[in-house]
Amino acid sequence: MSNYKEIVTKTVIGKGRKTFKKEYSLTPENTPNTVLGCWVINHTFSGTNNQNEVLVHGSFDVNVWYSYDHDSKTAVTTRNFTYEETMRLRIKDVSSLTDDNEIIVRSLKQPTVQDVKIKNNDVYLNIEKELGVEIVGEGKVKIAIEEDELPWDDILEEPDIEEDYLKDK
Repeated sequence: MSNYKEIVTKTVIGKGRKTFKKEYSLTPENTPNTVLGCWVINHTFSGTNNQNEVLVHGSFDVNVWYSYDHDSKTAVTTRNFTYEETMRLRIKDVSSLTDDNEIIVRSLKQPTVQDVKIKNNDVYLNIEKELGVEIVGEGKVKIAIEEDELPWDDILEEPDIEEDYLKDK
């Protein structure tokens, strides 16, 4: 016959990932001829709980290296972009969804530029990113407790040894 005990622990009650693709544009100081390179840096983000949706607020900087003046000069322009993405999650236990739940957002694929075009003196960038979200809440686990527990081992006292015994001989 077994008794049961409940352990209260933190558990993942909702989890999901999603890939986002969006076009952004920026206007450099000079009229660009050719884009020589572009990269995304300083990606930061956080999530907030909104029922079984998570709102992810984030930002990143885009640096575009381009040539201008008939490809005789180069420059780099930088712009910060902000975003808000909504992720719907399947919640395992809706009753454990509260405002106290912890939201963990991870960047599974950092924002990267997939395509770049120049149109009418503007640079258009297609940026892709993948975000993963976990909602952590409290859960209970039942475990069986065995009644026939093994007995305790007896610990025997070590015999007293006289340290001066050998000195006398």
